[in-house]
Amino acid sequence: MPATVRLADIRHKEARKMKNQNDHCYDDIIHLPHHVSKARPQMSRHDRAAQFLPFAALTGYDAAIQETGRLTDARAELTESSRALLDEQIRSIADRLAEQPEITVTYFEPDQRKAGGAYVRVTDRVKKIDALQQMIFLTGGKTVPFQEIFELEIH
Repeated sequence: MPATVRLADIRHKEARKMKNQNDHCYDDIIHLPHHVSKARPQMSRHDRAAQFLPFAALTGYDAAIQETGRLTDARAELTESSRALLDEQIRSIADRLAEQPEITVTYFEPDQRKAGGAYVRVTDRVKKIDALQQMIFLTGGKTVPFQEIFELEIH
């Protein structure tokens, strides 16, 4: 009965033969001394290790993740009575504009990059009120749009 040769046996013998060849492929250089360049200084262990550190393959990815995680507030809608009270307070400030009254205003500042924004509270003196542009100009340089005002206190 003829002996059958399995394909796995053939592959195993070939792999063993290649391993034996590979075991001896560096015999000619294995015992040579380590090469040290005369032209370049030897790299420190720290610099050599830095070659293998991970790098940012996606430039700006970390910043995008942080931006996504940054929280913003939603704009609160004022009731009609609150809006009427704010209008009355703005008229009162306009009547006293010559004395530059000090106010504390809480207003919504929309975020430039994503939906929502933040509520900002500022205490300053009123420099000017522009009814046409519907803006309050403060002496510190801030401008507050009427429609963004949430709360207003006159001192």
